[in-house]
Amino acid sequence: MIKIELTDAGKRFRFEWIFKGLKYTFGAGQRYALLGPNGSGKSTLMKVLSGHLSLSKGSIVFSEMAKTIDPDAVYRRVGFAAPYIELIEELTLEEALHFHARLKPFLPGITPAGLYELLELPRARTKALRFFSSGMKQRVKLALAVCTDAPILLLDEPSTNLDVKAVRWYKQLVETYAADRILVVASNDPGDLELCREQINILDYK
Repeated sequence: MIKIELTDAGKRFRFEWIFKGLKYTFGAGQRYALLGPNGSGKSTLMKVLSGHLSLSKGSIVFSEMAKTIDPDAVYRRVGFAAPYIELIEELTLEEALHFHARLKPFLPGITPAGLYELLELPRARTKALRFFSSGMKQRVKLALAVCTDAPILLLDEPSTNLDVKAVRWYKQLVETYAADRILVVASNDPGDLELCREQINILDYK
């Protein structure tokens, strides 16, 4: 089982501490809500949890079956969707799904062909992503993250640009495919956080 352990963790940019003194363990099968106002550091912590940012202080240890994961291998175990993670907009939807599958396999039983139906975008298969609406792009980001065969799932502001119907689609996607994984959702939208059972407020670590 996957686990992330933070000990006395802190991150600063120049002289400003974004968070510090964070001691927390994230375990498989748990759903965590990361709270805090805009600009408080939620996204910074999410990037640390993804392995894309290093800490300024303290330690973060990723382990699986009680064996430490090499930092260079962490990215293979993470599905991550966020407004600041861009799609390759020159690709068509079909090309984007196949490209992603070569980098990170999808969950067992899920294929690029199956994702077309899951995305509910049947006429967008050969359309370049740059012509997608913001809501359609968000659907693609979420589907790629949730359906990646990775035990850590990080969703930063997941309902961004989604209408009411698409929010229901996103929640069903998570309920169907996120069991037994570490799920961390960073958001100010109470609706996004309904899926989570535990809460971490970034303001508690300033």
